[in-house]
Amino acid sequence: MDIIKNQVWYLKISKLALAFAIIHSKPPGKSCKEYTEHLAKTVSEQDFGWKSKVEVLEAEVLRLRQELLLNKICPRFCLENGKPDASAEILLDQECINPMSYSSQLEDSGCDVSNDYAFDSLGIASDFHQSEHNVNTSKRWLERVPPLNLCCTGKEESLTAPVQFLQHLLEIRKLSEGGILQADFTQLENDSFTICNSVSQLLDGLTVFYNSPKFPVSNVLTEAVCVLISLITDTKLSNHVLKKCFKKLEEFKKNLIQIILRNSSVNRFQALHAVSNTLVLLGRNNILRNSLISLLLSEVHQFAEQLLQAHQMQAMYDITQYENIFPLCMILEQLLQNETEESNISSSDYDGEEKIEFLKNLDRIILHLSDEFPLFSLYLWRVSVLLNSAQIQID
Repeated sequence: MDIIKNQVWYLKISKLALAFAIIHSKPPGKSCKEYTEHLAKTVSEQDFGWKSKVEVLEAEVLRLRQELLLNKICPRFCLENGKPDASAEILLDQECINPMSYSSQLEDSGCDVSNDYAFDSLGIASDFHQSEHNVNTSKRWLERVPPLNLCCTGKEESLTAPVQFLQHLLEIRKLSEGGILQADFTQLENDSFTICNSVSQLLDGLTVFYNSPKFPVSNVLTEAVCVLISLITDTKLSNHVLKKCFKKLEEFKKNLIQIILRNSSVNRFQALHAVSNTLVLLGRNNILRNSLISLLLSEVHQFAEQLLQAHQMQAMYDITQYENIFPLCMILEQLLQNETEESNISSSDYDGEEKIEFLKNLDRIILHLSDEFPLFSLYLWRVSVLLNSAQIQID
């Protein structure tokens, strides 16, 4: 207790001493208030300068850790100019003779990326399919990956560093499958800091863009989405990423859902379409898909209950949120449709608490809302049919 009193007394004395110092050092022609504000502004500018220097140094440390990690995984992969060594070139020449699209590897992992809808709003579809059918895909990819560089500024530029690092990682993974390059991906377990921070930077950069999107979308943002989806759908790398970054990915999904619900801009629909596409792509990963379905079921059910209550009380409801709930319904419907089309569905996927809560009293909600809100009621019914049909297929 005496320690706390002494600390309070010391704080008061320090404030008093600072006030006397400001009064005695005050230049003529300025009031104490003006001089105090000037000093506060000067100190804050100095703090901002130090923070900027710290950020640059932290970025440099992460860049060096990224290079070190890639060198440990595959020492023969050249990072100086972003191109593989001679042995890797031999493998790429073999691919020109018998090309195998990278998307086919993703499909082998159970993650279908052939849906043009999922790429359209970010301008990814044409680039993705063009590279899929071009025999020089891997060569062009390697040649356009510049050396790692984290010292960049701006919202879009902040995406460049994690995108380049993860591109290198994906390319090493691809080349190692051919047996020419030997890669030790167990090194990812020994350095979770680097992979976690790189993925976090990528997700944070995308979140910043989706919060205040600008169209047309830059190539950096398009590439960022491609890299993220390739990473979480790769059969080997996705295990490491989900193990280390699952909480961050869950936070990213929740942020995207809230961005859809809270967007009140008049010209928001193109932006909502872009966010919706990214959520659909995230759902291509089985683990992320199940948790995403749970999140969407919870949000749609909560809004349905609120809308029913407002309707029964003849109260006003948020028309913007009503319009924004439809993208969530469409995402949910598409993810559930993908689930029911798969032959290896497990019953545990559909026995979650969110499903039970969603289906409970759903008929009553649809009955009361169908006259006033027919489109929303139709979506609720379609989602319920998909949930029930999945259970029937299991049984």
